[in-house]
This record gives sequence, structure tokens and C-alpha cells, in this order.
Amino acid sequence: MDILETDAYDRRQRRNSSCALFVSLLPFFLSAALFFYLWTPDSPASIMSAGVKSAPILLLAAVVLSWNGGQSVLGVVGGLVFSAVGDCCLVWPELFLHGMGAFAVAHLLYSITFLSSRYSAYSSSSSFWSRSLYLILVVVGGGFYTYMFPYLQKAPNSEILCPAVGVYIVLIVLMGTLAIRSRNVATLLGSLSFMVSDLSLAVQVFKATAPMEHGHTLVMVTYYLAQLLIAVGDLKAVENNDDFAKWKRS
Repeated sequence: MDILETDAYDRRQRRNSSCALFVSLLPFFLSAALFFYLWTPDSPASIMSAGVKSAPILLLAAVVLSWNGGQSVLGVVGGLVFSAVGDCCLVWPELFLHGMGAFAVAHLLYSITFLSSRYSAYSSSSSFWSRSLYLILVVVGGGFYTYMFPYLQKAPNSEILCPAVGVYIVLIVLMGTLAIRSRNVATLLGSLSFMVSDLSLAVQVFKATAPMEHGHTLVMVTYYLAQLLIAVGDLKAVENNDDFAKWKRS
């Protein structure tokens, strides 16, 4: 098989892989659509609403596990599972701190994943643009916490919330900076979308802005998009890493 035939074969394989991935993701899209169809701002907290909200994330975890196997259990799969736990907790306002803790673990697992060898092939922290993006994320994170601090002080359990939210912001900024380092476009966009979702949720929960007509929709659309992109980014990272390994052996 010459070079042209090999290249054509690789393109067909990638096309088939993309189609198979899309089919695998259909349950995620359908369950996310079901959530938006059933959800209303006045929906009461219940086991059913928690299940409908977390189902798309658990289905994403199943897709990543089926494609990547055990190598993602302590990475993106684990992060998705903890995110689903966080989704369930946030259905009940009194479990907000528990939900934030679950999402903090998810961000930590994502950060560890972005440091793994399958992402290292893309790493380059020396470029001007990378350093600029790192700085922007740190400034945004620090500025947001400074802006939110007076509102956090007015909230119940402020003595716990103030440091907890600070640690959470550090973790999500860390995830974002490591996503930049990965040089994986889906991973980076997913991490940034996650930050938008979390910041939008925070300003609404702690009443740091006027009520937003479609605030919850913004939070959930950016959240589901973030998880989808992070999952797809991990699948592509493993696929590209496997292709690189095959090329080295050939």
C-alpha cells in the first residue's frame, strides 16, 4: 500500500469513526433535549428532576468509557460522574456546598487528565499567546472572586462559602490553563464554556446581578456544551495518541 492509498484509508477510517461517535452521542443529545423540554423555572426539587438533569452527563461518561476503556476512569469519566453527583445536589438549594464540592473534584480530575501523556504531544507553554491566555484566565478568576466577595459575605454560611468559592475558582482556572497547555481545541473550548457556565450560575445564586430572564438556560446550555467538548476532546486525544504510537512503530 503506497502513501496515497494509506492516506485515503486513514481518511475513511476517521470518517467512519466520526460517524460512529455521532451515533454514540445520540442518547446524550436526546436526554439533553428532554431536560430542556421538561424543565421550567418553577420545577420542584425531586428525585426525578435530579435524574433528568444528570442523565446526559452519565450517558457521556458511558460513551467515553466505551471508547477509551479503563484509562479514562480516573480522568474524564470520573469527572463526568462527579459532575452528575453535583447536578443532583444542586437540585436542592440546601445541598449547594455538596454540589460545589463534587464539581471541584471533577475539575481536579479533568486537570490531572490534561496533564496525562496523551495530551502531552500538544503541550507548549512557551508561546506568547499561551502565556497571554494564562494571564487572562488568572486575572478573570481573581477579578471575579473580588467582585463576588461582598455578596458571598451576605450569604448564609459565609464563613465556609468565602474560602470554598475561592478554592473552587482556583481549581477551575487551573483546569482552564491546563486545557490551554493541551493544545486540544475541543478541550480548550469545553473548559472555557465550563467557566462561563459556573460564573453565570454564581452571579445568579448569590444575587450579584439583576434577575436574568433566561439565566438558567444560559447556565445549562454552556454546561452541557462544556461537558460534551471535554468528552470529545478526550476521545480525540486518545485516538491521536494511538495513531502517533502506530506511526512510531511503522
